[in-house]
Amino acid sequence: MSLYVMKFGGSSVGDIERMQRVARRIVEKQDEGHQCVVVVSAMGDTTDDLIDQAMLLNPNPPAREMDMLMTTGEQISMSLLSMAIHQLGRSAVSLTGWQAGFRTEPVHGKARIMDIVPERVQGALQQGNIVIVAGFQGMTEEGEITTFGRGGSDTTAVALAAAINADVCEIYTDVDGIYSTDPRIVKCARKLKEISYDEMLELANLGAAVLHPRAVEYAKHHQVKLVVRSSFNYNEGTVVKEETSMEQGVVVSGIAYDKNVARISILGVEDVPGVLATVFGALAGAGVNVDIIVQSGVQDGKADFSFTTSLSESGQALQVIKDLRSTLPYREVTSEDNLVKVSIVGAGMISHPGVAAEMFDVISKQGVSIKMVSTSEIKTSCVIEGGNLEQVVRALHTAYNLDTDAQVFVGGPQERR
Repeated sequence: MSLYVMKFGGSSVGDIERMQRVARRIVEKQDEGHQCVVVVSAMGDTTDDLIDQAMLLNPNPPAREMDMLMTTGEQISMSLLSMAIHQLGRSAVSLTGWQAGFRTEPVHGKARIMDIVPERVQGALQQGNIVIVAGFQGMTEEGEITTFGRGGSDTTAVALAAAINADVCEIYTDVDGIYSTDPRIVKCARKLKEISYDEMLELANLGAAVLHPRAVEYAKHHQVKLVVRSSFNYNEGTVVKEETSMEQGVVVSGIAYDKNVARISILGVEDVPGVLATVFGALAGAGVNVDIIVQSGVQDGKADFSFTTSLSESGQALQVIKDLRSTLPYREVTSEDNLVKVSIVGAGMISHPGVAAEMFDVISKQGVSIKMVSTSEIKTSCVIEGGNLEQVVRALHTAYNLDTDAQVFVGGPQERR
């Protein structure tokens, strides 16, 4: 008997019919002789709907009350799924995140897990139950309810799998695995049989939405075997693990993009020691995450530099820079928001020179200018204008031999075994 953690996202439990399909899928897993712990997200657009309602009442709602509100979506899912499983003649018990033992830091909206005490989960399993756990939520030592941020149900599933020593953690979604790029843009995208934790972490951080970065970090740290597969069919999924065999001729594993990019440029700053430390120390103190940083040459003792941040944090970043002007004079500050970041990722890039050069060449042949570049051993990222995103992604996908003849399956009612 193996112990499975099965996580179902919002699209998988988006309505009653899909909820019933998920219930049958779980019962089938139990019929195969396995113990099942299930983590669920809120149904469909429930979370967005709750946020919209909150904003109508208060455009700046208290973070604590937002966490109280946000956790209800997953609790609805867990209760309904448990009822659906009971209707199929099986025993199931639903647990909130705190009932399942998740203890977090005292931060609302994006709390990190400090500890998991899964005694209640393990006890329910021993009694023969299928255990349904609400994702995305926990509780502080003081008894305050917290949430893990968007995508936090992935983290719930992986962390719980590590805590109960599960054999496999399966992430069910509306695509049947991890693809070489977004299959909604490239219909001939290649489904990956396996991918390393490091490659998946890069893709997740760079914008690939199939797995949350914190979940991948947790899986790597605790060596949790992850499988990403569809809740709408029985196709083999993609295994995320420590090391993978490199496919012949494929140096780049995937292409990711991020539309949530803004560039801020500070022009005419004195070229003296400590300038960058002052600027980015102030940004860090304000909680602004900075991605790519580029400094241009020095002229007449003045330097220019630019950095990228998320669109949602660009306004705050601009205010921090403006507040520094009295102590750190500069000529002007500018910002751009019609930008995207396109990235190539692959462990094979380490031993293959010229991969980044080919990327630059492909983008230039699309008539697109590259505004900023960032590299590491297994990835290269370029910031470009947003209107050219899809043509650039398709051109890169073809250039790195990732196109296939197969057509991607995304979502839908299919349920053939």
